[in-house]
Amino acid sequence: MYALIDCNNFYVSCERVFRPALADQPVVVLSNNDGCLISRSDEAKALGLKMGEPYHLVRPTLEQHGVAVFSSNYGLYGDMSRRVMQVLTGFSAQVEVYSIDEAFLNLAGLRYTAPDVRAYALLIRDTVQRHVGIPTCVGVAPTKTLAKLANRLARKQPLTERAVVLTTASECAAALSQTPIQDVWGIGRRYAAKLREYGIETAADLAAQPESWVRRQLGGITGVRLWHELHGHPCLDFDPHALDEDGCLLPAGGRQRRSVVCTRSFGRPQHAAEVLQEAVATFACRAAEKLRQQHLAAHLVTVLLGTDRYKARSGPATVSTTLTLPIATNDTGELLKAAHSALLRLWRPGTVYTRAGVMFCGLEAAGQVQTNLFVTASDQRNRPQLMAAVDTLNQRFGRGRVSYAAAGVASRSAVWKGRSAMRSSLYTTSWEELWQI
Repeated sequence: MYALIDCNNFYVSCERVFRPALADQPVVVLSNNDGCLISRSDEAKALGLKMGEPYHLVRPTLEQHGVAVFSSNYGLYGDMSRRVMQVLTGFSAQVEVYSIDEAFLNLAGLRYTAPDVRAYALLIRDTVQRHVGIPTCVGVAPTKTLAKLANRLARKQPLTERAVVLTTASECAAALSQTPIQDVWGIGRRYAAKLREYGIETAADLAAQPESWVRRQLGGITGVRLWHELHGHPCLDFDPHALDEDGCLLPAGGRQRRSVVCTRSFGRPQHAAEVLQEAVATFACRAAEKLRQQHLAAHLVTVLLGTDRYKARSGPATVSTTLTLPIATNDTGELLKAAHSALLRLWRPGTVYTRAGVMFCGLEAAGQVQTNLFVTASDQRNRPQLMAAVDTLNQRFGRGRVSYAAAGVASRSAVWKGRSAMRSSLYTTSWEELWQI
């Protein structure tokens, strides 16, 4: 049996943990740069507010109904997610983090410790609520696809319950008949439209089709696996994942990450070379820190610059260039030099840019990099110790406490920073912004 635990309106729920007065009030959270709605409370949904609606268009409605609005606060959300996942590890030895607000638990082997599966699901839900303050829905079923489907049905239950367990064939059949085909995990909008042309409106209709038909019409072996999952036969792997500090999924054990990326949109369009250099240097420092955390080194450095994608132009909205290093490294100084050189290739005087980013590829294990005949060992002497010392200081005293001057000395007030006029405090990860009662 698998359990899927999904946090309800996760970003809004994180804000409500530290603002209990908002418990029954409509609340929304905005995307980067306060662009559009990315999380809504049930009360905000009842007002007709849609996911992805531009903030500047719905602002009159928000003000009219007194909706509480927050800028996105990913530092807080990432830490709250880590706390939720930590609680879940107490209920199963195998936890697969699917996203920042969802995780699968493998309940195999818990037959004797948790004979009443529904009671166990409610215990999971209550424990997360009590320890972290985040409300969740729990779906339990023989396969991950059915667990996802059960979780979706749990969202329709009263707030005090929101746990659905599918154990028998009749329970699974009833759940399949209640699920529209577009809500089945793995059926996208395009396949849903195609299946409706054949008269398939629900998950039960799809499960009733012959396997050979599904193989022809639903992407071959991928569709067959989905079909078997709907019949209660597990076909999807269970890969334990983890999240990094930014809430991004790390590769499962045994698999190496292929790239490390750090990109951001600017709060205001920028054209000055000095400002762009500071932004790119900040991104390079952060990406280099991630490399060292995962014991990796990179020998390809890509820098990208983007302009307003909606503005009429003759060329592409995003330009990039890649430099190859003579030897893979995770040394911030070496990576900064490469990123700076790449930026000078891209920057054009008078051009207004709205975003920038740095990507490191060609990753190798930090202790097993391919050496170069023309780079002597003395060039790298003491550098690993220096990087380790910098990382230790930043881990102990806060991110960015020790950094390169190229990244700026007042990064919080940098002109290229995105808009976040309504961001809440970093209640759990900053001494200066610690929650006060």
